[in-house]
Amino acid sequence: MDFKLKSSDKNSKARAGVITTDHGEIETPIFMPVGTVASVKGVHQRELKNDINPDIILGNTYHLYLRPQTEILEKAGGLHKFMNWDRNILTDSGGYQVYSLSANRKIKEEGVKFKSHIDGSTHVFTPENVMEIQRVIGADIIMAFDECTPYPCDYNYAKRSMHMTHRWLDRCINHLEKTPLKYDYNQTFFPIVQGSTYKDLRVQSAEYIANSGALGNAIGGLSVGEPAEEMYAMTEVVCDILPSEKPRYLMGVGTPINILENIALGVDMFDCVMPTRNARNGMLFTAHGTINIKNRKWASDFSPIDEMAITFVDTEYSKAYLRHLFTVNELLGKQIATIHNLGFYLWLVREARKHIIEGDFRIWKDKMVKQMDKRL
Repeated sequence: MDFKLKSSDKNSKARAGVITTDHGEIETPIFMPVGTVASVKGVHQRELKNDINPDIILGNTYHLYLRPQTEILEKAGGLHKFMNWDRNILTDSGGYQVYSLSANRKIKEEGVKFKSHIDGSTHVFTPENVMEIQRVIGADIIMAFDECTPYPCDYNYAKRSMHMTHRWLDRCINHLEKTPLKYDYNQTFFPIVQGSTYKDLRVQSAEYIANSGALGNAIGGLSVGEPAEEMYAMTEVVCDILPSEKPRYLMGVGTPINILENIALGVDMFDCVMPTRNARNGMLFTAHGTINIKNRKWASDFSPIDEMAITFVDTEYSKAYLRHLFTVNELLGKQIATIHNLGFYLWLVREARKHIIEGDFRIWKDKMVKQMDKRL
C-alpha cells in the first residue's frame, strides 16, 4: 500500500490524499459503506459501483467467520470473488463484535472465548487466528485484534485493556509475518489506538501504535456512546501523534456532522452502519438536514426525495411515494432510502476533499454543519 498526501487545509488539520493498493486507488477522505456479511444491505453490487461509487467497502471478520465461514471464502478465492467486488475491501478484526457480545464472551490474555449469536456454539478468537482468518477472507486492509472498551469505562480497566491490546498487537504482527498471503495481491495491516476517553491513555496508545511502523493506523473505542465533544477531543490528541505520512482511520464514525468535524481534525477514513441502518428506519440524510420519511407531513409531498440528485433514486421517486412504501412495509422503500443515504455520505466526503484542495474547507465545513443540524 502507498499513501500520498495531495493537499492540506490551512485553517484546520484536514487533508486530501490517495491510498493505492493492488485493487486500485482510494481518494481520501473516504467513507466506507459497511458490507458486514459480504453485502451492503439492500444494495446490488452494480448499484454500489455505479450509483454510490465507493473506492472501498468494509467487511466483518466475526460475521464472515461464522457465515459463510472461512472454508467457503477460501474455496471462492477470497471475499472479492465471492461477492463479485473488484475494488478495495477492509475487514475489521472482530474486536468490536466481541465488545458488543458482552453477555456471551470471556476475555483473557490468550484471547476471547465467545458464543455465536446464531446458534450458541463456542468459538475462540486470538490475535493469531484472527490474522489467519483475515488472510483467508482476503481484504486489502486488515485490522489488529483489539479490545474495544465500553463507555463509560473505569480508568484502571481502560488502562489494563489498552496494555493488553498492545500485547495483542505485537502477537498479531509476529504471527502475520509467519502467515503467507492466500491470494495474488498484498494485504496491509493497521493497528488500533485504544484508551477510552482518558487523554493520558490515548497519548500512550497513540505513541505505541505509531512506533509499530505500520503503513496505516486506526483509532478505535470511540463512537460507543460518549458525547461528541469527548470523541473530538480524543481524536485530536491521537491525530497529533500518529504520523502524518500515513492514513488515519476512525472506526465506526458516524453522523455526517461527526465525519466533517473529524476530517477537520486530520482523519482520512471512516465507516459506520448509520446511513444504511437509519435508512431502513426511514431516516434520510441530506445537505439541509435529516428527514423522517415516515412522518405524515410527507404524505402528499410529490417533490423529489432530494433535488441535489446525487443518485438516481433522488429524482426518480417522490417523498410521498417513498413514505407510502414505508407505510406498507415494502422492501423497495428501504432500498431506495439506503441508496440515497450512501450516495449522500460519499458525496459529502468527496465535497470535503474538493474544498480541502480548493483551500476553503473550514468555511464550507462550518456552513454544512449548521445546515445539516436540522430536522426537516
